[in-house]
Amino acid sequence: MVYDIRPLANGLRTDHPVPGLPFVDDSHLPLDDGPDAIEAVGRNKGEGMWGRCDTSREGGWLAFTTDPIAHHLGWAVRYHPEHGRTVLLLRDQDTASLHTYWSGAPLLFRAGGYWWDGDTWYRPGQIWDPVTEDYARHTARATATVHAIDMLDGRAHPDRAPVHKVATFDPATAAPKDWLDHLTRWAQHHQKQDDPLPLEKCVVDLASPELTGDRLIGVPDMAALGGITASTLRGYISRGENDVPLPQATVGGRAQWSRPVAEDWAEARHRSSDGLKDAMSAGDRHRLAPGAAQIRDRFSETFFSFLWKRPDIRKRWGLRHRNEPNVREVADQLAFEVADSLRRIVPTDALGPTIRHAVLEDFATSLRVSERRGGQLKAFDLILSVPLAKMLSWFIQHFPTSAQWYVGEIMGEADKQLGIPAQVTGEALRRSATTNGELDGQTAKEFFSRAVPREPED
Repeated sequence: MVYDIRPLANGLRTDHPVPGLPFVDDSHLPLDDGPDAIEAVGRNKGEGMWGRCDTSREGGWLAFTTDPIAHHLGWAVRYHPEHGRTVLLLRDQDTASLHTYWSGAPLLFRAGGYWWDGDTWYRPGQIWDPVTEDYARHTARATATVHAIDMLDGRAHPDRAPVHKVATFDPATAAPKDWLDHLTRWAQHHQKQDDPLPLEKCVVDLASPELTGDRLIGVPDMAALGGITASTLRGYISRGENDVPLPQATVGGRAQWSRPVAEDWAEARHRSSDGLKDAMSAGDRHRLAPGAAQIRDRFSETFFSFLWKRPDIRKRWGLRHRNEPNVREVADQLAFEVADSLRRIVPTDALGPTIRHAVLEDFATSLRVSERRGGQLKAFDLILSVPLAKMLSWFIQHFPTSAQWYVGEIMGEADKQLGIPAQVTGEALRRSATTNGELDGQTAKEFFSRAVPREPED
């Protein structure tokens, strides 16, 4: 998800105005000449200027360019042959990021990241699905699309709505107070274009029960869902940390989120590398994963025995002010250094792919056995060899974040190559790691709840 990208204004020739934003004259842009012409406005035209265009795998094209007059500003354009175009003015440094996210299914964004693909509205993408290698798509419930024709009632005063010039536009310009006046002036201009998109197809906003004011939640409730304090959440927001989603509304200067968006954020935190590390550390004083903590404790005993219990060694440095607690402290530190250096001892970049290939081979063998028996594959037919199950459980205990990545790859490849759903693969891995491996049930629950994607929504 692209966080904290806020458009500054609508282009006057957009088909889908963003509510609350002013309109800026975009007549100096070759919008009707196609994406190559838009890219050429800024690409290699001067220091700090850039432009790019791409076709979209979902249909149409997208382009962005530095504004040729005001280089601190930039334009982003998304065009679809059926649904028309969106034209937005942004800070120039934000255009490339929006362009990257726009290359997928979203045609436009509203209400702090809710997005529309031409047919359905979805909540902001926050939960990464390792199988599809994209953010999970969660449909917004009971939505209604609000079109321009729904808002134009003939009572507005378009003569009171200025159209800004980019040369004098101030990014700090406050949102128009009577935005319906501005929308009406846009509509008048829109209708004068050649073959304009009908106003009943020009999307302005969405309506949904989960976005009504009485269902939005503030910082305290949002923080509680994420398992943190309100002050911590405010710190995240002020520093732009931990991928806090944009609010769906701001009421009296206070951010408000829909509960489903807040719950998705909490789940994304639960599934994140930091969330997994916290869970797997199980309150360890150094926040080490279980396997690393065992190595630390083992080396601590080894070093302590070597430094304290061998008279020939002890007498060389054991002065009067030395005592057992002090030596224990030194031994613990030495052991921690070893455990913390484990990644330099074990080549995880080689171990992960090795486990992935071995698991897929074992699964393929299980499929062949099932086919020879003439029956359909059942979940419990997916079996890992005992050595591989032990290796997988060791990997999860010692390098949980790396294991999370490779388990995601295993689920993705099993789905693509073998037709095995991700949830079936995840359950088979969990069962093997606990039955034939050495992973305890609670640790397995914490790990796989963060590694396996949720069942697809209806």
